[in-house]
This record gives sequence, structure tokens and C-alpha cells, in this order.
Amino acid sequence: LIAMVFVSFITNLLGGYLADRFSRKRLLVTTSTLTALTFITMTISLTIDWMLLFMVIYAVFSVTSNLGRPAMSAIIIDATTKENRQAVYALDYWLINLSIAIGTALGGWLYVSNQLLLFWILSFTSSVLPIAYYLFLEDTPRTWQRQKLRGVLSDIFNSYQLAWQDRPFVRVVFGSMCILAAEFSMGSYVAVRLADSFEPLAFAGWSINGVRMMSIINIENTLLVVTLTFIVQRLAKRLSPRRTLAAGLLLYSIGYVVVTSANSMTALMVFIFIATIGELLYSPVLNTQKANMMPADQRGAYSAFAGTSFAGADLLSRSTILVGTFLIPSMMSVYLGLILLTGFGLVYTSLFVKESVERQRNVS
Repeated sequence: LIAMVFVSFITNLLGGYLADRFSRKRLLVTTSTLTALTFITMTISLTIDWMLLFMVIYAVFSVTSNLGRPAMSAIIIDATTKENRQAVYALDYWLINLSIAIGTALGGWLYVSNQLLLFWILSFTSSVLPIAYYLFLEDTPRTWQRQKLRGVLSDIFNSYQLAWQDRPFVRVVFGSMCILAAEFSMGSYVAVRLADSFEPLAFAGWSINGVRMMSIINIENTLLVVTLTFIVQRLAKRLSPRRTLAAGLLLYSIGYVVVTSANSMTALMVFIFIATIGELLYSPVLNTQKANMMPADQRGAYSAFAGTSFAGADLLSRSTILVGTFLIPSMMSVYLGLILLTGFGLVYTSLFVKESVERQRNVS
């Protein structure tokens, strides 16, 4: 599983390179077909109880699913405009969280009682996807990379070197990494701390310990996203993108800083509510602004590079467990607050401060 993290990282970068040099629709149909075949093979391996085959095919699944991800991200950007992109990202954010909620419920219900049925359902749904992509997805006309391939490795390096040289975009990616680290820490430091130090409560004859408290705030977060996404976005339309981003990141930061050290059920639920509202405000704006920064002929590479913020945030969130062995919870809130402040500063200045300076220069 640890090795698959690094394999996924490398194949994600390779997928971004391929998405800029081949038909993105064809790449997505091919990788999703291979992913469907891996699910079918994993299901068969469970049927015949051959776990070695299951593990090998799971590794192949990690490769195929990550190869197509940058192409999907680039297709979304190709198919949207600056006017409707934020609304599309809000819908995408809502659908992802809804699918996670359904998948978690379905997996928890069937994994123990009827594992084979669960994997046959996965095989069926994954087999429908490439058919849907082939029939309904349009390959948007775009600018193609023209340079000849001197060598795959050197060409991949040159492709990502262009993204790396885009300093504002790099700062936004690193800022996003710091921001996401707060949310990812919920599954690492906060989960460990609550399991260790949360005082159990009796509620309606049901004991709520730290593990159950963690489940409650996760359920609260998911329900809030599913029910409030479009309401919050409707209210956000009254504000400019920079004000929406600033307000969202402020609420998000306040919420997670308090949740990091809180041990009260009321405080945890109130501040996870605040953090979620902040996330609903800032996330579509940030994704839209990142998309607007990507050159049309390099959206695959830029999308893959932007995806590294998730791997970085995951590693940064894991570090909170180690740091938490030396710091008390209140100091961990300060530590996370500094990470969030760094992310806020990198994102906001890269997206809006330079824009304001250039506007003032043009006026003068």
C-alpha cells in the first residue's frame, strides 16, 4: 500500500504528459476500460480465493485509474468557460462528496456481509463508464503540443519544467497543499487525539467515545456539503471571487484550528460546521482560479502538477501525528494555524495581489 502511493504519484504525472499529447477522450476511454477490466479480474480472484492475483491487479488498478485522472481534469477545463467554470466546480465538488457518502454506506453495508456482490457492483459501474465516455463525451478542439519526442523521460521532464517555471502557479499549488493538510489531519492527528483523550459521553443510552465522535463530525461534514453546497454558492455570487476566497479560507482556518484541540462535543460540531461552510466558499473559487492559470496546450501537465498538492497534503498531515507527540493539543492548533496561514498567504497573493498591482500600474 505504501509503494502504491509512490506509483500513483508517478503515473499521475505520466497521465498529465499523455493528456497533452494525445486525444484526451481516447485516453480516458482507454484507461477507464482497463480500470473496468481490473475490477472484473479482482472480483474473479475473490471468487476463486486467489489473493496473490488480487494484489497484483490492485497495483495495475492504481496505475490505470491515475493515468486517466489528469485527462478528466483537463477535459473539464476545456469544456468550461471563465463564466461558468466556478458553477461547474461547485457541482463537481458536490457530486464527489455525495459519491463518497454513498460509497462509504454501500461499502460498510456489503463488505463484510456480501463482499462478492460489492465487487460485482463495482465491476458493473466501472464497465458502464467507458461506454458513457465514448458515447457522450466530446473531445474539445484544442492547441496541441508540437515538439518532437526526443525521448519519453526527457520530454516528460521538459513538460513539467514549464509548469515548475510558472512561479505564481507553483505558489498556488504549495498553498493548496498547506490548506488541504488541515482537512487531511482529521484522519490522522485529530482521529488519534480523540480516540486517546475524548471523554466518553452518554447520549440517549448510547455511549459516544472518541472514535464515534470522529464518525459523527465526518457524517456532519458530509451532510452539510450535500445539503448546503448550492445555497452557499448562491450567496457567494454576491461577493467578488477574492472576497469569497478570503472569507472561505478564514472560516475554514478558524474551524480546523479549533477542532484540532477541542475536546467538547459542542465545540467540535460547531467548528466543523464553520470549517465546512468555509470549504464550500473557497474550494470552487480556488479550483476555478487554478484552472484559469493553465495554458490551453499544457492543461494535462498543469492538472497533474496541481494534483501533487494532495500527495503533499497527505504527507504533511501525517507529520502532525509525529509533531503531536511533542506538543500539547493547544500548541498543535498553533502549529496547524501557521501551516494554514502560510497556505492562505501563498494562494491569496499569487492569485490576487499581483493582479491588483498590475491594475494600479495600468491606471497610473
